[in-house]
Amino acid sequence: MRTLGLDFGDKRIGVAISDEMGWTAQGVKYIDRRSLEKDLNEIEAVMKEYGNVTNIVIGMPFNMDGSEGERVELTRKFIKTLESRFHLPIIEVDERWSTMEAEKFLVAADVSRKKRKGKVDQIAASFILQTYLEQQRR
Repeated sequence: MRTLGLDFGDKRIGVAISDEMGWTAQGVKYIDRRSLEKDLNEIEAVMKEYGNVTNIVIGMPFNMDGSEGERVELTRKFIKTLESRFHLPIIEVDERWSTMEAEKFLVAADVSRKKRKGKVDQIAASFILQTYLEQQRR
């Protein structure tokens, strides 16, 4: 059983997948957003490629004080679309620090600013998913 992890943004969607045992998250790709239908088709292609996806984890972009803003509202609308398309449980995970941590990780790895552009979303998705997987083991 695998879990799909998503970092939903205005320009890109970071995508990660767990291993079969649900222990580790691996960044798979990032999707340059073009249209909702194309975005969903790309997510579906990843699910088919890895198979046996039983749930989806998505990062919730709460404000630093924990309040909900416009981005949370947009993410919840996207969640409803995912639910109706894939009929899988969707789990929300606080992602307030994921993008910042992903950026630090790439800077430490000496990845150029140009190459970091999309990779940060992919890595953020893996951080979001790994957070969820670790919470499940407690």
